Parts: sequence; C-alpha cells; structure tokens
Amino acid sequence: MRVLFLGTPEFAIPSLQALLNFSNPDFELVGVVSQPDRPAGRGQKLTPPPVKVLAEQSGLPVFQSERLRDHPDALQFLREKDPQLIVIVAFGQILTPEFFDYPPLGSLNVHASLLPKYRGAAPITHTLINGETQTGVTIMKIDEGMDTGDIVSQGTVAVEENTTQGELEDLLAHQGAQLLIQTLPPYAKGEMRPQPQDHKKATYAPRMAKQEAQIDWNRSAPEIHNWIRALNPWPTAAAHFQGEKVKIWRSRRVEEIEGDSRPSGRPGAILALGQDEIIVECGQTTLLSLGELQLPNRARISARDFVNGVKPRVGDLFT
Repeated sequence: MRVLFLGTPEFAIPSLQALLNFSNPDFELVGVVSQPDRPAGRGQKLTPPPVKVLAEQSGLPVFQSERLRDHPDALQFLREKDPQLIVIVAFGQILTPEFFDYPPLGSLNVHASLLPKYRGAAPITHTLINGETQTGVTIMKIDEGMDTGDIVSQGTVAVEENTTQGELEDLLAHQGAQLLIQTLPPYAKGEMRPQPQDHKKATYAPRMAKQEAQIDWNRSAPEIHNWIRALNPWPTAAAHFQGEKVKIWRSRRVEEIEGDSRPSGRPGAILALGQDEIIVECGQTTLLSLGELQLPNRARISARDFVNGVKPRVGDLFT
C-alpha cells in the first residue's frame, strides 16, 4: 500500500519515524508534504521544518506549500505519488476534498485529544488549562469539518499534576505513532469500522496568541498553575515585577506555609521567600510556589537565583 505523509513540526516526527521503520511489506511510504521553510531563531535564518529534514535524510521526495489549495503543483505531486492512503500529523493546513478524498482509503489524521473533546489547533494547551487528568490520541478520518471525521481508534494517557505542555506533547506524539502503526494494518484490511463522533459533546481548542499569556493573579492557585504549565514552552505564562516582564516557566501548588506569614488579600503579593521558591498569594487566598522564572533577554533561572539577583521582598507584587 502506497502511503503519503503530511506533517510539519516536531510532534509529527515520531509518526514519520514509525512509518519509516515499519517492517510490514504491505506498506510503502512514497513521499512527504510539509509546510515551507521559515525564519527562526534570533538571526531569523531560514529553517526547514523537522519533517522535511527527516524526510530528506531518509531519501523521501518532499513537496512544500504555504497553501495546498492554491498550489496546482500539489495535486500533480499527489497524482504522481498515487497514494492509496494519506496519513496526516500536525500538518497545519486545511485540506480540500479534492486532496483528502483522492486515496481509495481516504486520509487519516492523528489528533492529540480524545475527540470530540478539544477539536482545533491547540488541544494539548487547553487540556492542561482545564486541569484534565486524562487525555489521549485519536486517529480519525478527515472530512470537510475541523476535526469532525469518524473515529478509527483512540488511546488514553494519564496527565500528572505538574506535566507541562512540552512534556505532554512529547508523550502524545509517541503514543500517536504507536497507535498509528497498530491501526494501519487492520484499517487497510477493512477490519475496523470508523465510528461517527457525538458532535453534541464537542469542545474546542483554538490556537493561543502571545498577548494572551498574561497571568491573572485573581484566579486561584490551581488555575494559575494549570495556566503556567499549559503555556510551557509556548507562549510562556507572563507577569510583571518591578516594571519588567517576567516569564514564569514552572510552579507548584502549596497548601500552607511554615512561619507567621498570613494571606494579605492582595493577589500577586509575595507571601514568603523559601529555600528555592517564591510563594505568591493568588485569588481565593490560595498559594502558589514559583520555581523557575526568566527576565527579559536572560536565561531561565531558578527561584533561588531570582531572589539572589533581583532581591524581591515579602509584600512585593507580581502583576
């Protein structure tokens, strides 16, 4: 079976590597479609997407396009490769029926949530913001809607209290790759019956913008903790301290603190400075320990180094 792979970022790499390593002689990876090279880093050097790099290292033909629907050569590439199945993992573009319906077996997408929950571009971020304790991966058939296609298979994972976006993304990327390899043989033989989603239970996970990263200290500590880990590494939760923007990378929930410090009723106020933590008061008189921070144009540092360098005092405010 001829398989065409569509993907772009690091999340797609485990699935592409799994297909490259797939020892089943019935499957042949015939090409890759990815998004264009883009400027990256401080020097804004034109950088190829991770999927393109791996594909070229593996000797696979690669087609790149900003918008497949506006690129007539995309359909020519599709017809030349003549796939019987398309596999899509974090490609980043909406496909037209002309493209996703071309293969006899259609197109399968690996999505990082348990659909119909968290349809959209940022399921992992919203999973963590909402404090979910379980999530997973769905392999679904592509249709014209946004993550509305029939479900072929699903796998679940537990979400720990301090898991970050980056950590969960890595976990789900590998789980998705494993599930994909388990799903393809029976799907190709017609042994799996895709099930329609219950659209009444659908929730949505839109992409976040950098300007949305600001912490609202009036929220409870559990909510802020979920916010911080959900935005690590991108776009990174942010606050202001002594007139400077501070990124906050890691935190943990605190039930109580030793000593005589008592909540002041001022969300964002420093309540205590510990051995390697900064205890901040949040809404509903809840407490949060900040563990890793970053000043503008500086490296990430521990709370201890922040205290030694910036010298905050009890009562000072994060805003």
